[in-house]
Amino acid sequence: MKKNYVSNSTESVRMFKSDFLESLSKVHFTVPLYVYVPVILACCYMALFKTALGILNFAEMLVAGLFIWSLTEYILHRFVFHYVPKAEWALRLHFIFHGVHHDYPSDAKRLVMPLSASIPLATGFFFLFKSLLPVDHVWGFFAGFIIGYLVYDIGHYAIHHFNFKSGMWKKIKQHHMLHHYQDPGKGYGVSSPFWDKIFRSDFIKK
Repeated sequence: MKKNYVSNSTESVRMFKSDFLESLSKVHFTVPLYVYVPVILACCYMALFKTALGILNFAEMLVAGLFIWSLTEYILHRFVFHYVPKAEWALRLHFIFHGVHHDYPSDAKRLVMPLSASIPLATGFFFLFKSLLPVDHVWGFFAGFIIGYLVYDIGHYAIHHFNFKSGMWKKIKQHHMLHHYQDPGKGYGVSSPFWDKIFRSDFIKK
C-alpha cells in the first residue's frame, strides 16, 4: 500500500463502477452488531442449554475463543491485509481490502468489515472450529471468537472517530494511529498491542 499518501477526507474514492458493488463495500459501523449479536446469543444458548458443557467449561471456551481471535486478528492484519503483491490485479484486490483504509482512514463507512467479507469468513472459521473441537465445545468457543471480532470491528471505528481522554482506549488509539501515521510496518494489533509485543512489531513509545 502507499505509504506517502494519507487523505483527511471523510469519504474515500469510488472503487467500483457498479453501484451495487460499491454499496457492498461500505457499511455503517452498527451493522455488525445487528448481524453478530444474535449469532453470539444463539451460540451461548446452544452451549448452555443444548449441550452438557457446564457453565465453567463454557466460560473457559469463551475465553479461549477471545484469545484465538486476538491472534487471528494479528495474523490477518499483518500477513494478509499488509501483504503487498506484485501482479496488477492482485494490487487492486489489496487496495480494496485494506489499502483504501490507509489512504482514507477517516472514511466512516470503510472502517468495519463489509458483510460480504465478514459472513464468508465467519462461516469458514465456524466449520474449521467444528472440525477441530468437540461438538459441545465449539459453541462457546465460537461465541468468544465472534465477541472478539466485534470488539475489534466496533473498536476500530471508535479508535478513528472517538476522542479518548485517558485510560486503556487512549493507549490503544495511540498504538493504532502510529500504525497509520508513523509506520504501517509495525503495530498490527488493533484491539490490543499484545501480539505486537510478542512478535516484536511494536513501536518504541516514549
